[in-house]
Amino acid sequence: MEFNLDLGLGVETNTTDVNVNEIYESFIIGGGPAAMTAAVYLMRKGIKTAIVAGKIGGQVGDTKGIENYMGYNYIEGDELVTKFSSQVRQFEIAFRENTFVENIRVEDGIKFIKLSDGIEYRAKTVIIAAGSKWRQLNVPGEDKLRGRGVCYCAICDGPFFKGLDIAVVGGGNSGVEAALDLSKMVKSIKVLEFADKLNADKVLVDKLLETPNIEAITSAQVVEILGDQGVSGIKYKDRVSGEEKIVEVEGVFVEIGLVPNSQFVEGLVELNKFKEIVVNKGCETTVEGIYACGDITDVPFKQIIIASGEGAKAALSACEYLNKH
Repeated sequence: MEFNLDLGLGVETNTTDVNVNEIYESFIIGGGPAAMTAAVYLMRKGIKTAIVAGKIGGQVGDTKGIENYMGYNYIEGDELVTKFSSQVRQFEIAFRENTFVENIRVEDGIKFIKLSDGIEYRAKTVIIAAGSKWRQLNVPGEDKLRGRGVCYCAICDGPFFKGLDIAVVGGGNSGVEAALDLSKMVKSIKVLEFADKLNADKVLVDKLLETPNIEAITSAQVVEILGDQGVSGIKYKDRVSGEEKIVEVEGVFVEIGLVPNSQFVEGLVELNKFKEIVVNKGCETTVEGIYACGDITDVPFKQIIIASGEGAKAALSACEYLNKH
């Protein structure tokens, strides 16, 4: 049955419901840039494809402004998602949203994809593009001010804070690297680390300590992000003295790592110590006919344009597999 599906972004598209009686040539898990790019490449080659996604757009929809995606000097995250969705809707594609994959099993080359509602689909190839989520502080003010001064990607959002005072939460490699990148454009940075010392590589810590507009604050437990319409400060507890202190800043970058949404393939494909799916240069996993792309993989640099490129590679690899089999 065909129907008009609202993707939640004001875009209507003509799709086909995912059919339990079909054996799809390719089954895509995820709704971000990697997944949607893979869908376009597969559908252009006439591959019978289905997509299951928790949310169309993934993290891109939560990104305020984007200045580093080619073709756009500046574009809001939800607008870019709408454009991705519009491109996918040119094709007749089986689609389900607001649902999650529970597990995948393989029998005689056929992949069985079981959803959280118990429904099971079948496919010859699977492309896993379920992305990751930013590890959050889970303190008051974080959710309220997300996209209004609270950020999770220095590369993406740093230029919006040019000349301002900011804080970076996290003293590991991610946090220190973010602070060093941001120091070239912002006025000043306070790096807050929960432990009693910065845990980044020595060469990074040395460089941070030599940077005049960065101050490291250790033994700092963030308890609240302050502000109404935008960030005005960050409150932390000194874990040595027990005293609560406030630092006045206009932006907070939370750099305490990413959590890949890979739990449903644990024990099926190889994961690294960060729970990212290990892939080769063709986006192949350790299971034949199963591919992975985007932020869920061990490919470095979690960026929209990189995820899109990896989605194209995964789709082309799946096509090669289908041609051979």
